[in-house]
Amino acid sequence: MQRYYQNKLRLALIGQSLFGQEVYANLQKQGHKVVGVFTVPDKDGKADPLAVAAEKDGTPVFKFPRWRVKGKPILEVVETYKSVGAELNVLPFCSQFIPMNVIDYPIHGSIIYHPSILPLHRGASAINWTLINGDKKAGFSIFWADDGLDTGPILLQRECPVEPNDTVDTLYNRFLFPEGIKAMVEAVQLIADGKAPRIPQPEEGASYEGIQKKSNAKVNLAQPAEAIHNWIRGHDKVPGAWITINGQVVTLYGSSLLSGTVPTGQALEIEEASQPGLITNKGLVLYGLDAKAILVKNLQFEDGKMIPAAKYFSTGESSNLELTEEEKKMAEDIRGIWKGILSNIPKIEDTTDFFKSGAASMDVVRLVEEIKQKCGGVQLQNEDVYMATVFQDFIQMFVRKLRGEDTQEELIVDYATKDVNNMTVTMPYQCFINGKFEDAENGKMYDTINPTDGSANYLNVCSGGNIAESKRNLSLLILARLHRLADLMEDHQEELATIEAIDSGAVYTLALKTHVGMSIQTFRYFAGWCDKIQGTTIPINQARPNHNLTFTKKEPLGVCAIVIPWNYPLMMLAWKSAACLAAGNTLVLKPAQVTPLTALKFAELTVKAGIPKGVINIVPGSGGLVGQRMADHPDIRKLGFTGSTPIGKQIMKSCAVSNLKKVSLELGGKSPLIIFNDCDMDKAVRMGMSSVFFNKGENCIAAGRLFVEESIHDEYITRVVSGNWSWQSRAIAGSNKNYLLLGFFMAPTVFTNVEDHMFIAKEESFGPVMVVSKFKDGDIDGVLKRANDTEFGLASGVFTRDINKAMYVSERLEAGTVFINTYNKTDVASPFGGFKQSGFGKDLGEEALHEYLRTKAVTVEY
Repeated sequence: MQRYYQNKLRLALIGQSLFGQEVYANLQKQGHKVVGVFTVPDKDGKADPLAVAAEKDGTPVFKFPRWRVKGKPILEVVETYKSVGAELNVLPFCSQFIPMNVIDYPIHGSIIYHPSILPLHRGASAINWTLINGDKKAGFSIFWADDGLDTGPILLQRECPVEPNDTVDTLYNRFLFPEGIKAMVEAVQLIADGKAPRIPQPEEGASYEGIQKKSNAKVNLAQPAEAIHNWIRGHDKVPGAWITINGQVVTLYGSSLLSGTVPTGQALEIEEASQPGLITNKGLVLYGLDAKAILVKNLQFEDGKMIPAAKYFSTGESSNLELTEEEKKMAEDIRGIWKGILSNIPKIEDTTDFFKSGAASMDVVRLVEEIKQKCGGVQLQNEDVYMATVFQDFIQMFVRKLRGEDTQEELIVDYATKDVNNMTVTMPYQCFINGKFEDAENGKMYDTINPTDGSANYLNVCSGGNIAESKRNLSLLILARLHRLADLMEDHQEELATIEAIDSGAVYTLALKTHVGMSIQTFRYFAGWCDKIQGTTIPINQARPNHNLTFTKKEPLGVCAIVIPWNYPLMMLAWKSAACLAAGNTLVLKPAQVTPLTALKFAELTVKAGIPKGVINIVPGSGGLVGQRMADHPDIRKLGFTGSTPIGKQIMKSCAVSNLKKVSLELGGKSPLIIFNDCDMDKAVRMGMSSVFFNKGENCIAAGRLFVEESIHDEYITRVVSGNWSWQSRAIAGSNKNYLLLGFFMAPTVFTNVEDHMFIAKEESFGPVMVVSKFKDGDIDGVLKRANDTEFGLASGVFTRDINKAMYVSERLEAGTVFINTYNKTDVASPFGGFKQSGFGKDLGEEALHEYLRTKAVTVEY
């Protein structure tokens, strides 16, 4: 390693763009000396990003408009280049033809980055042709320059798979840009260390395709759908593939292969198409010769106006908004941002067009980022700029987003419907990502089963989704919207309860009161916390004799992942997500694979409540795929999980390995309930039954084992099994077999004379199973030892009229919750969570907020 740091080179960088800037910065950081940067002249008064970075560092910058005239090198330019004394030329995305007496001048020659797996796709449109040709692999090469066109020996190569709906942008941003920068730095160091290979390029498999221009980017519709899709995405965003509609050139952006049922829509005649297209609520559907279809998201007309394809037949423009004084000030701030980018324009008028004034795609990124920084964190998408290119239209779009009234794009929902419970319930069945319902990446679907009759509801399974961006100070932004969300859930409570019943098998009346009712209470409770999250001031020893002040700030973590179980689908969502949102985070939530429907209905209600896009994302699917991606994802800073102990351990391990993300776990339980002979017997029987059989026993804090004092044991069992209950019970003495199964349901079952070594005394049942053991009269410490002889520690309970005995037992029970003369009494203000292998961290109450916050200490001398 010591030799690695000793070998450094004097470099000349010849190129441009943000890629060149990043290569330059990283080579400097590694200790190499950049002795000269040779880039393009300023365009419309704006310097290239590479030039900006180099000039800021004081590195010599040369902006030659050309290196040759009529094929011959310009001597003055060559001599200026030689004067910097470079040992190696590094060419990241160089668009100029460099003379060979410059290429060969340094002792180590020149290396070039090329975005293809050479010798394939030699030439300037390599990424485009990778997609146009339907290649399954993309990548880049770093090669030694020679006098041919991308023909020199290979130094190193990297490759990645091409996803079905990749575009030039996604390939570049996901792989070619970040990995290319690393590889350029690695290549320079290999040369410095004398370890760089020179592998001759084979001619077998070599290809060269010309630069794509708008004039030859017309879509050939007389071919299979996949070929049409490849052509469109290969030209997205530049130069743009186009078709002709009603004699007008229309450019297509955002193509994807359409799987499953084609949505209904209005026919649209397209020139040279084998059959009409369809304008649907999702976009424009085009058909290939093979009758398969693709979906196009956006359309751009000859005047530069871009619209969502779904709006093609829409007529009329939305009325202009009257801006408040504060909004007018923001509009002027944005005018200043436009002026900074369009520095060649004397004045930004309301009619100024962003692109017709000289802006390029890189300026779009700059505009979006500067607005986010200067305008209260309002997050625009690149597409927003393309769809509102004139300044006055841009301001109208911005204000609508600022107000949460973005009427440019309504929520489009495909429903599965079911007539049940004297109503028709409508259930979204797609992934909910960034404020939209979308099909799974892989297009697959799976069935969710109604436990009451075995019928199927259909739902798209997601193989992973986009991660929402963290939004700072979100808690204050959504305070009122959480209240609105709770109101909407109340308005839809019968529908939510019905969906919960058919998806999870919950009893409808219980779903209405508990599953949905407590969910509403939870959102209202945490909405009240949004504006009450505050730090403290702390006296510190160093405050004398100096004037020092130390205070703490509570900050959101960023993007949080939440994974919930199937027994209380909506309530578990509420318990975790309400605290997460109130603390100011964004979330990606994975419902249980078998019970996703209320989560997706909830997602629909969040849009109606005005929750900003990207704040809440619902990604159904399997734990092994979606849940594991969440645990592994480097941008997620917290994962909250409710489920089994073995899976909790795996999640904790994955979170540690990925990025040491914060974790809270609510895991399995085997909660003891101790019933003393001085209890209120009627209440102990009633509550004891409820402690086990509530929600069909599918309850994480269910009393997994009842310890009944010997003198009342037989009476207690007799009352349990002979009472006038609405279900049939059976007592099975000393056995742990012969469960009674009735279709999808299991009859309540009682096990008596259970000994400590038995399986059912140790393992969680998670069903309507009562496990009863005796303990000797007066043996308080003995029964406590037996109750605590478990690795679980979620909940516990005690029934006795003796308050001293109750307090003595409650202090010694090793569980996160202790119930005295009651059970299952949870409240939104009371913290909930376990000890030992039942997990750690809290849901509900003020403590739940701390699971989704971090504390920053600030010390200032004044």
